[in-house]
Amino acid sequence: GSQVYVTLASSVNSSANVRGEQLLTQVRNIVAITGKGKVNLIGHSQGAMDSRYVAGMIPTKIASVTSVGGVNAGTPVADAVMKAAGIPVIGSTVAAAASYVVDAVFKLVGAASGNGYDQKAMAALNQLTTASAKTFNAQFPAGLPTTACGQGVQKASNGVSYFSWGGTSPLTSVLDPLDYLFTPSSLLISGESDGMVPKCSQHLGTVLRDNYSQNHGDEVNQVLGLVNEFAASPVTI
Repeated sequence: GSQVYVTLASSVNSSANVRGEQLLTQVRNIVAITGKGKVNLIGHSQGAMDSRYVAGMIPTKIASVTSVGGVNAGTPVADAVMKAAGIPVIGSTVAAAASYVVDAVFKLVGAASGNGYDQKAMAALNQLTTASAKTFNAQFPAGLPTTACGQGVQKASNGVSYFSWGGTSPLTSVLDPLDYLFTPSSLLISGESDGMVPKCSQHLGTVLRDNYSQNHGDEVNQVLGLVNEFAASPVTI
């Protein structure tokens, strides 16, 4: 029954000064168009960081932020890839080539989606490291857990309510090609994860649930709805 707007941002870039600003502009426009005064933001993965950025910049226009599989404390997967990319000659050469390809692919995706945003894969990867997340969190602390792997306050001092949920099952469907990415990447993470983001990193504000039988793709019903048939549907959630 809610009025829903699907926002657009660079597929791969930093949250702090690129994707966050792109979302900020759209939120201001949506508030102006609807006259509602406030919006509820729901962000998956890095989208949670973008949403937190906007809530930090214009808290009076944001009713709530919900993080879905959000990379709120970074991920060891990004740490490992960045470390590999830093290996002289081989690592840096491969990273440069891969970055060029990813940027090119998502420029096409962006064009098909009706935007010409810049794509910078290495900037996105760096944003998702635990070190960069720590810097980001110092700037936008609202809703963060007050204890290790705990919950944050539901309504922060900036007046915005924060919520989160996510999954802890890297392999949920043998038919889903993404499962063959998230299953090996989960080995880079100590403890439970959705294959890309540690369970505790997904926590923000009131943790609605952090152990759905979903991986990082399932949380947004990808690919083609090939999720765990015996668990709660992400659409229902």
